[in-house]
Amino acid sequence: MRKEEANASARKVVRLFGQADAQGGNQRIRPKSCETFRTSGCAERETAHAGRRSMLIRSYLYSFAFFSVTAVMAIAGAPFALGGHRGVMIVVKAWTSTLIRLHSLITGTHHEYRHLERIPPGGFILASKHQSTFETLALVPLLADPAFILKRELTWIPVFGWWLKLAGNIAIDRGSPTAALRKVIEGTRAAVAAGRQVIIFPEGTRAEAGARPDYKQGIAQIYKSVDAPVLPVAHNAGAVWPRKARVHRRGTIVVEFLEPIPPGLKPRDMFQRLESDIEAACDRLLVEAARRGDDLPATARARVAELTAPAS
Repeated sequence: MRKEEANASARKVVRLFGQADAQGGNQRIRPKSCETFRTSGCAERETAHAGRRSMLIRSYLYSFAFFSVTAVMAIAGAPFALGGHRGVMIVVKAWTSTLIRLHSLITGTHHEYRHLERIPPGGFILASKHQSTFETLALVPLLADPAFILKRELTWIPVFGWWLKLAGNIAIDRGSPTAALRKVIEGTRAAVAAGRQVIIFPEGTRAEAGARPDYKQGIAQIYKSVDAPVLPVAHNAGAVWPRKARVHRRGTIVVEFLEPIPPGLKPRDMFQRLESDIEAACDRLLVEAARRGDDLPATARARVAELTAPAS
């Protein structure tokens, strides 16, 4: 009886894991190939692992290209600084355009820009979702004469900080909120009057794609004090180029320009509309990405699941 049970167990093991060879009365299990387990997802896992390895290599290659191009542009572009603001912006736009093209070329990701016709002429405030390094680069070539509101610590970076100052960006000390807001309002008013496009990230810092929004009231104060339209921008860049991540993800980055918000509204109404418009568009872009089969990070997947869950 025990012998029959042992033989039955051995046959079960063989059926599950491979063929048995008789060698000196012992059984040696010859493992089945991955092909045998294809229906259980082995091939899919192999493909996923290969894709991650490929993207890891591509990401490191892009990092090398990023810093190499930045170093070359910062040094080789120095003579253009003698041409004043216009010469500086020629270098800045060439730098950002090159990095964006290399990002698509090296990582294999795709970039799509929607409703460029909504960009107003002249000076205005551009309020963008902030998830990634991508939007800080991609927005520059699309605008006539952009200026960022940024933390002053960035201007302390050797060479790079020098270019930030030359480009006429508005650097603030976040440790002194009242003074910072005053400087932002004054700087934005002057830049808009000069026909520039002031880029601000209303949440103040980068957030993960799909994370809960945390818009700051500063944008409402700026809107109240500066007579200019606000152009909201939504995107899903954090799903492909996540913040603080060394490895990029497979997918398509979509940047969408929304309907401009005219000047003259109550600051509270503008603030609510801005947050509502940007967040609704960002949610829609995440659902689109999921349906395309993009490799979304965990926070984005959770948000998509929440958005697509059947109503109870």
